[in-house]
Amino acid sequence: MTGLQLALTGGVLLGAGIALLIWRLVPARPDLGDVVQRLAPDGSSRAARLAETGDGSTAERLGRWGVRVLPSAMWGRPLHQELALLRVPVVRFYGEKLLFAVLGLVIAPTLSVLFLALGWRVPVGVPVGGALVLAVGMFFLPDYNVRDDAKRARTEFARALGAYTDLVALERNSGAGPRQAMEVAAAIGDNWVFRRLREELAFSNWSGEQPWDALRRLSHELGVTELGDLADIVRLSGEEGAQIYGQLRARSAAMRTAMLNDEVAHANAVGEQLSIPMSLLGVIFLVILVTPALLRVMVGQP
Repeated sequence: MTGLQLALTGGVLLGAGIALLIWRLVPARPDLGDVVQRLAPDGSSRAARLAETGDGSTAERLGRWGVRVLPSAMWGRPLHQELALLRVPVVRFYGEKLLFAVLGLVIAPTLSVLFLALGWRVPVGVPVGGALVLAVGMFFLPDYNVRDDAKRARTEFARALGAYTDLVALERNSGAGPRQAMEVAAAIGDNWVFRRLREELAFSNWSGEQPWDALRRLSHELGVTELGDLADIVRLSGEEGAQIYGQLRARSAAMRTAMLNDEVAHANAVGEQLSIPMSLLGVIFLVILVTPALLRVMVGQP
């Protein structure tokens, strides 16, 4: 290692030490959203507390350390609804972000050592800059994964909720009460959406909460607006005694129509994307047909 490289390395280490010292002396700025969530009533933050529990894995232990030590602003935009929908503990999510960042820091120096062993000299700025860029990029990679998984989960939730709405309408039409109709309908399905609804309805029964209030709260926690609409319709039956069979069937039909329109739009977008490679294949086929004739003309052969 040359003197310039030693000087750059020493400067980086010295600057990092000073930055860490200053950061530790700066007063902490807690996230007001997290503070209010901790002070909220038990019923309103039950899903958030469930999302914070874990099994003590390495990622969760690292995430708990990061929550205690690192500033809350570095985690980016909160993804509480996505994590609650996927039932991923917040500390595990933060731990995965830190693990990905550490992996990004290791990749560039490891490749530099490999190149050095092969006899290729790499400037010291390349692994340092590459490590920082990869660490920052891979730190936010779990955010993209969680958003993508939550988007698919919301689509599946809405699809199952359409069937659940029809079941509630049939139970109400047969003379069952609002709570009984919602609980019996939730007991029919066996996928994760129906299990989630059964858990919320059972918790509301034990705590004395109205079932439509529980579903309304769940819709806010998960970011599923269709569930809130269902809760509002059932509230009309429970509080005012209104007949809601027609409204529930109309709501389920509207949900299916909206999902069908989304599928058609997605299919059209995929079709437009496929038109580009098909056009390229046509151009390549024409080039293959025309090239022999052009070559004969250029060389002067009949």
